[in-house]
This record gives sequence, C-alpha cells and structure tokens, in this order.
Amino acid sequence: MRPYPIDGKSLTLSRLRGLLASRRPLTLAALAKRRMKASRATVERLHHDSVPHYGINTGFGILAHQRVPTADIEQLQENLILSHAVGVGDEVPAEIVRLMLLLKVNGLAVGLSGVTLQLVEHLIRFYNEDALPVVYTKGSLGASGDLAPLAHLVLPLLGLGEVHLKGKRMSAATALKRIGLPPLKLRSKEGLGLINGTQFMSAYAVHCLLRIENLCSTADLAAATTLEAARGSAAPFDARIQLARPHHGQRDVAHNIRQLLRGSTILPSHAHCPKVQDPYSLRCVPQVHGAVRLALVHARQVVETEINSATDNPLVFENGDVISGGNFHGEPLAFVLDYLAIATAEIASISERRIYMLLHGDTIGDLKVPKLLMRDTGLNSGFMIPQYTAAALVSENKIFAHPASVDSIPSSLGQEDHVSMGSISATKLIEVVKNTETVLAIEFMCGAQALEFHRPLRSGRGIEAAFSEFRRAVPFAQADRLFHTDVQAALALVRSGKLLSAATRAAGKLR
Repeated sequence: MRPYPIDGKSLTLSRLRGLLASRRPLTLAALAKRRMKASRATVERLHHDSVPHYGINTGFGILAHQRVPTADIEQLQENLILSHAVGVGDEVPAEIVRLMLLLKVNGLAVGLSGVTLQLVEHLIRFYNEDALPVVYTKGSLGASGDLAPLAHLVLPLLGLGEVHLKGKRMSAATALKRIGLPPLKLRSKEGLGLINGTQFMSAYAVHCLLRIENLCSTADLAAATTLEAARGSAAPFDARIQLARPHHGQRDVAHNIRQLLRGSTILPSHAHCPKVQDPYSLRCVPQVHGAVRLALVHARQVVETEINSATDNPLVFENGDVISGGNFHGEPLAFVLDYLAIATAEIASISERRIYMLLHGDTIGDLKVPKLLMRDTGLNSGFMIPQYTAAALVSENKIFAHPASVDSIPSSLGQEDHVSMGSISATKLIEVVKNTETVLAIEFMCGAQALEFHRPLRSGRGIEAAFSEFRRAVPFAQADRLFHTDVQAALALVRSGKLLSAATRAAGKLR
C-alpha cells in the first residue's frame, strides 16, 4: 500500500477516518522535510550560542532562565522525558495512541519545531509497525502541552517504557529490537518538541468526533423507529416548519426522518386518531438532534485547525527567529471537548425519554402495544429494567457534562499559572460517547420490540431494513431473559454502523 505523505497542513477528519480504517502507512512529504531541515539548522546554530534560548540551551518551566552547558544538552533532553513520564490511571486505548503518534508526526511536520528528520522518522516507524506505546490517561493539565501522556508516548523512542507491538505487550527495548530501531539519542530542543503539544487532547477529539458523527445519524434512525413504534405524527418534520427556523442541523434531521419514514403503513393507519400532539422527545427531534449537529460542525472546525498546527514551544521560524509563546495551551480544545460532552449527553437524554414513553404502551387503543412492551407482565418485568440502565447512564452523563475547562490549578511554582484542564475534558467526553451509544442501543431494543405488535403493518423502508438487521442479532422477547446479552449485541450494531448502513441502502443516503 502506497504510504500517505504527511505534510503538517492537510489532515481532515475524513482523511483520518480513511487512514485509520485502511492502516495505510505514513511517510513525510518532501515539503515537510525541507521545512524541518531549515528549522533544525537554526537550532543547531543556536545551541552553542552564549545567549540563552529557551528549550535549546536552558532548563524548562520555572528553570527557563538557567543556562545548561553544551555538553549536558543531550542528557537534559532525556531527563525532560523521564521527569515528565508520571502518568497514572487507565491505559489510553490503542486506537487513540495510534492517533497520538499520527498527530504528533503531523504537528512536527509543520516545520516550526526544530527537531531532526531522524526523530520524526522514528515516530513514523512506530506508527507503521503498529508499535503503540503504553500511555496513561491522567497527569496532563492541558496547558504546557499534554506533558505526561506525551512523555509516555515517546519514552519507547529512548528504549524505555512499554509498547504493545502488534497487540502484544513488551518492554520498549524488546520492541525496538524487533522492529530494527536503535534507541534514539535526543538532541537539543527535541525533548521539548516531543512533549509540548496537544496531541493527547487532539487524538481524543478526533476519535470522539468520528464516533459522534456516526451517532448523529444513528440517533435520527432510533428516533424514527420510536416514532413508528409509538404511532407518532410525522407533521413536526414537515419541511415548511424547518424553513421557518432554518438552522441547517434542524433541516437535515427533519429531512432524514422524512426519508426514513417513506413507505410506512403504520403512520397512515392512525391519520384520524384523537391524539393531537406527541411529547417533545418525538416532536422536537429536529430541534434537539439538530442542535447537536451545530455543535459538531463547530468542533470539527476547531479540531481540524488544531491538528494542522504547531503546538509546541518555542517555535523556530524561517528567518531564524526562535520565539516562545503559548500554542501548547489547550483552551480551544478544552472548550469544544466540553461542548461536545454537553451536546452528546443530550442525544442520550432525549433518547431515554423516548424509551420511557414506549414503556407506557399504546395510548391510542385500537392497536395494542402492551405496557412494558411484553404481554405477560407481572410474571415478567418486560423492558422496565433496560430503561433503568438508560436512566443511570444519562444521569452519569450529567456529571461528565460539567465543563472541566472552567477549572485551573497553577503549577511550575506559578510559571504555569493558568491551565486548560482539556485533558480531563477529553477523557470524560469518551465516557459520554460510550454511554450515549448504549442508550441508543436500548432504544433500538425497545423500538424493535414495539414494532412487532403493529404487524402486519410495516414501517418506513429505511426503518424496516434496520429492523431486519437488528433482528438478526437480537430476537423478539416473548418473556424475560438475560437482557444484558441483548444490550451488548445492540451496542455492537450501533458502534459498527450496520443499522445505519442497512437503513441507507434501503432509504438512500442520509444527511
């Protein structure tokens, strides 16, 4: 497979999705190499200078004014990595570590970091060989870069720490031997270039955004399924209503619902029923799901800018200037990660309300959907308890939706006196995403169960196709059974995108 040229400027979420899916190897683009060589030449010239240059011939943080002798510069760089590798907590998932490597390569390829080509080529080898360092989730303040997690990410370059090589855990020294790389000797500025940066937060942001993009359309499908199951009204999805308040997210969601409902014989069956309006959890799906999409658009713009930026310090410019600044500060990411947690939590919140509504059974009277979605209740609890699980996850999401970015604790004896806490925004967002996927899985369980009671009437073509796909993994429940198994099977369908794919094959591409 032809390697993908990393140039520091052109990564997008769509390209990242394709790269991750294909496992296409990386290489450095020629332009990136030229920029990197130029910035490295400046560093080589300055590290012998009698004038202090931060990160090149000085200490770090509060020690920035302390000059380091030329003979000690390599040891200084290694000490920097060792001293900052203090991460704790759970291990970062492999798919996010892979993204961290890719994004660190891209950030250095911008060509303003002053590191050697050899260093970046070592990182690329790790990515291409599926040698994923063991990184921990906690320890970053999201301000001087993601110092602790990035230190763990690059420890194996030095032959230290641990690595998962093609899924097998081993010492970094062993992994280096197996992939044929010697331990790297860091040169001036390189340690700082490696651990300054926002690649921990950025990797979580990319990973979660890709999952939330899938969640948005999946949530529309879940809502459409519940609308059919509850014999709700399609009127709130009329295009004219959306044009009266033309947020593009709202318009797209209403379009998706209409498209999924095409061919339904359930909705026309109660055209003249006495019910006047549906609850908000059905009637306001375009407005709520649409608002989530607006948040997603904003987050995508910020994240795509971030991943094609130089986020370390100091930066080495073409004219030879080396300037200290604050591009490592995670505030732009911290805000959007918190925003995404709030938005994604709302997908789960409105989904759980639809689940609860379905448990009431048919409220019209001529076609009976039983309470708790099962005939013989009393002996059976029906779908009462899966709703408990959904409610618990929604409640937990409310805690995770509290913004981490409003907090700050000074560090480095006051030199780093305001931090973003964006790393916490990142790690709690992924929990919100996982919880929301599970709530939608439970909604599909309940919606599919309720649809069975409307037979022989059929739902819309897209919904029927998703229903058939769902039933291949989760059968109709005549009586209580181990619903945990059903939840896990439904969750796998949500995460794989199989339900969405089945629906779009039948109803056409959704927005």
